[in-house]
Amino acid sequence: MKIGLCQINPIIGKIDYNKSKILSGYKKGIEQGVDLVILPELALCGYPPQDLVEKEEFRSAVINATIEIAEQTKNVGLIFGTISEEFDNIGTGVYNSAVLCFDGKIQFVQHKTLLPNYDVFDEVRYFESAKDVHIFKFKNEKLGISICEDIWNDADYWKQRLYEKDPVQRLVDKGSTVLINISASPYHYGRRAERTEMLSVLTKTNQLPLAYVSCVGGQTDLVFDGASLCLDAKGNLVKIGKYFQEDFFIFDTDEKYKKIKTIEGSYGEEILNALVLGLKDYATKSGFKKALVGLSGGIDSAIVTYIAVQAFGKENVHVVMMPSEFSSLGSIKDSEKLIENLGITSETISIQSVFEEFKKVLAPSFNQRKNDVTEENIQSRIRGVLLMALSNKFGYLLCTTGNKSEMAVGYATLYGDMNGAVGVIADIYKTEVYDLANYINRNEEIIPQEIIAKAPSAELSPNQKDEDSLPPYEVLDKILELYLEEYKEFEAISEIIGDQKLVIRILNLVDRNEFKRNQAAPALRVTKKAFGYGRRFPIVQGWRT
Repeated sequence: MKIGLCQINPIIGKIDYNKSKILSGYKKGIEQGVDLVILPELALCGYPPQDLVEKEEFRSAVINATIEIAEQTKNVGLIFGTISEEFDNIGTGVYNSAVLCFDGKIQFVQHKTLLPNYDVFDEVRYFESAKDVHIFKFKNEKLGISICEDIWNDADYWKQRLYEKDPVQRLVDKGSTVLINISASPYHYGRRAERTEMLSVLTKTNQLPLAYVSCVGGQTDLVFDGASLCLDAKGNLVKIGKYFQEDFFIFDTDEKYKKIKTIEGSYGEEILNALVLGLKDYATKSGFKKALVGLSGGIDSAIVTYIAVQAFGKENVHVVMMPSEFSSLGSIKDSEKLIENLGITSETISIQSVFEEFKKVLAPSFNQRKNDVTEENIQSRIRGVLLMALSNKFGYLLCTTGNKSEMAVGYATLYGDMNGAVGVIADIYKTEVYDLANYINRNEEIIPQEIIAKAPSAELSPNQKDEDSLPPYEVLDKILELYLEEYKEFEAISEIIGDQKLVIRILNLVDRNEFKRNQAAPALRVTKKAFGYGRRFPIVQGWRT
C-alpha cells in the first residue's frame, strides 16, 4: 500500500483554513498515485482546541466541515483527525476521532481510546474514551488506526504503563496488517528519539509496518516538530518527515528502504529551530508582523533578538536600549555591535530622568528608608512601560527576555522585564543560553564575544552581579533541573549538591515565586517540564515553610 503522509501546520479554530490544508494534501496524494493519505490528530480544528470543544457551535462547524471534506473524496482513501459526537445518557458524548473517507463519504470512524491527563494534556476534560477499536479492510490491507496516545502504552517498551488498555495491541490481535497512528505530540528535546525507540520496539515485536503522521507548528506555547515516522515490520525507521516544516512524502509498505539512523540534530540546532518556529507561528497566527525587544547588553536579550530576526526577518525587528546611571558603557557598546551584526533598527531612550522623578514623587512616602530592591524594580518597570507603549503604538509583538533560571527563582520583575506577549527563552536555563550563543556563533561571530564573556548582571545597582545573590548558574541550574523536571525533593537534591542551606534557599525561592509565573507570558516549551499549564502548583501553600 502506498501511503501519503501529510504533516500540516493548522491554526486552532480556523476550520476553513485547515480544511483547505487537508484537501490540498489529499489532492497531492492523488496526483502522486497513493492509495491512502493520512493527516494528524485533530487536523481539522487544530490541537489542542481546549475549551473551544465545549462550544456547541464550534463542534457543529467541525463536524459539518468533516462531511464536506468526505464529499470531495474519490477512490483514494483519506484519514484525518476531527471531532465527532455520539450522545447517550453518560459522559460528554464528544470524541477525538480519526475518520476514513473515500467515494464521497465517511466510511469508518475510530475514536481515541487513551486520553492523556498529565503535563500539558487535559483530554479527559473534553472527550469520551472509545468503547472499542476495530480494523478496517481497505485495498487488500487491514488497517489498524489509532490516535496519538493510543500507541504510547506498549507493554514491551514501558516498564510501568499509564493505562490498563492497550488499543494498538487489540488492533494487532484483530488481524491488522498495517498500523496507522495520527498524532499531535508536542516537542521537547529528546522526544523524537524516545518516540522512535518506542515505535521501533512496537513494530518489531508485532512484525507490522507503521505510518505515524505528526502535526507541525507552534500553538501558543507548544511546539510540534513534524518528523512523521514510518517503520518497517522489522522495527527499522525507513522514512522521516522534515523537522519543524510542513511536508508530504510517500511510504510504500511493499518497498524495501534503507534504515535511517540520524533522527535528531545537536542541542543547539534543535532548540534554535524549535524556538524560531514557536515565535514565528505565535506572531503569524496572532496577526503580528514586527517584533520588539528591550536590548540590555546581556546575553538573554541578545539571544532573543537573534531568534526574533530568524522568525520575523531583520527588517521587522526593532530593539530599544534603555540605559540608566547603572548601565555600563560596555553594555551599550556590546548592544550596538549586535545591532550592527544583525542589521536591525534601534533607538535609545534613557530612563534616568524618569527614574529620578519616580524617586522624587515617592520620597515622602518612603520616609528616608534605604534603597533596596524596590528602586531596582522601579527601573525595570519604567522600561516595561516604555516597551509596552511602543508595542501599543506601532503594533509590535513584545518579546520577553527572561530565561528559565530567572523565572524559577523570581529574578524577573512583574510589570517590568516580564512585560510582553511571549517568553521566547523562558524554558531555557541560563547555562543553556550560553550553549545556544556558542551554536549561533559556530561559523562566525554574531553574538558579540564580549556579551558571552561578561559576568551576568541586571545592572540595577552599582557593580551588581547575579552571583552576588545567586550561586553560579552551573550549580543553580542543576538544582532547578532536579527540582522542576525530576521532581526530586530537598533531601535527595542536597545529597547531590552537598549544600543543604543553599538547596533549601533555592527551593523556597522557586515556591514563593509561583505567583509571578502565573502572570507571566506563555513560555515556548522545549523541555519535558516547562512553566505554564503543564506545571500546576498552588500559589498559596504551606509545603516546606
